[in-house]
Amino acid sequence: MEQTQQRSGYKWVIMAICFLMVFTALGFCSSNKDLFLKPITQALNLDRAGFSLSDSCRYITTAIVNLFFSALVVKWGAKRMASFGFGALMIFCLIYSFAEKYWQFYIGGAFLGLGLAWCTTTVVGYVVNQWFTENRGTIMGVILAANGLGAAVFAPIVRPIITAEPFGYRTAYRLGAVILLAVLVLILIFFRNAPKGAELAKPSGRKKPSRGKSWVGMDFAHAIRRPYFYFAAICVFFTGAALQAISGIRSAHLSDVGLETYITLTASFYSICLAASKILAGLSFDHLGMRVTMLICNAAATIAIFMLAVLNAGTSVVTVFVCMLLLALAMPLETIMLPLIVADMFGEKSFAKTMGLFVSINTAGYALGAPTMNLVWDQVGSYKPILLVMAGLLAAITIGFQIILHFSNKDRDAILAKEAAQ
Repeated sequence: MEQTQQRSGYKWVIMAICFLMVFTALGFCSSNKDLFLKPITQALNLDRAGFSLSDSCRYITTAIVNLFFSALVVKWGAKRMASFGFGALMIFCLIYSFAEKYWQFYIGGAFLGLGLAWCTTTVVGYVVNQWFTENRGTIMGVILAANGLGAAVFAPIVRPIITAEPFGYRTAYRLGAVILLAVLVLILIFFRNAPKGAELAKPSGRKKPSRGKSWVGMDFAHAIRRPYFYFAAICVFFTGAALQAISGIRSAHLSDVGLETYITLTASFYSICLAASKILAGLSFDHLGMRVTMLICNAAATIAIFMLAVLNAGTSVVTVFVCMLLLALAMPLETIMLPLIVADMFGEKSFAKTMGLFVSINTAGYALGAPTMNLVWDQVGSYKPILLVMAGLLAAITIGFQIILHFSNKDRDAILAKEAAQ
């Protein structure tokens, strides 16, 4: 009874801290990063492709770190990992505020990757798994919606600072470091790894789980013997490559095609839609299941990327906003859907290890997508060709993931039937 009361009461404090972590770490450091691309490269006379390699350093670092997530979270605990993560993000902001050379930005990118690996999606997914046993999709959706809300709040604050002078971005990054420090203090005071003196109840495997609930799952050795494990990993990789690259060039692309006046307004609109989309994705998972939710997100991604490719100076404002809405509906594929995919396909037994691996694979895709996108721009002066290629790729992934989920559901049903028969 005491353990249940601890879990049911303090878990909402944990949820609030996780929300605030995502609000600042992703909302400022990641989601609004595209606002800095053009100002930094213009102020320092840097090539976009060369500068975007800092994103590759970020994503490679995150991918490597997440491979060891299971071991690190057992050794250190989620609280210590989140604290280290915010420390790394503060270093990232300070490096970017002083950097002048490519290699300096690359070091800053590595600290950004380290910080986000330790205090955002992977850690939050693990913490939710520890503190909540039902409606995890909705809980994850609400927490990760903080990303969009944070971006919506920070965009109108930092963009005037960035554009006030050629090096205004430096002031914006230093302000970010102060905000991150304040959140770090709250983490140190209020965060807990798990209910005191409690081991959370393990889910029973003798009953088919309703949508949004945990199930016993398969161990990691069994999971990696399933062919769909690798096909899912490939889809996760290329989805990350496409979506994160687009997130990084969205504002620059609007400026390039003559829609500069819409950048600030669409950044806030997109961020609000992003927040709503994560909550809706969580609700959809809990009530409609993984296949329907993945179909909605993947289809939105395909259409949004195609629309981005054909935007021009004569495009109506309504079309631009519809494109931003669809793009926001797609973005849960690289955040909230990752822990839900792992939990739905493979269950509880190997969650931490499989989660870390899939986030690493997704992040490795980021490392490929960003420089590829900007390399095309440097060569032809437009993102349109690569956007059309990515739209086709996402269309194929939309179909592929439905096939993958068909086979994973068959395996899950077989495992649950076997458990029930014992």
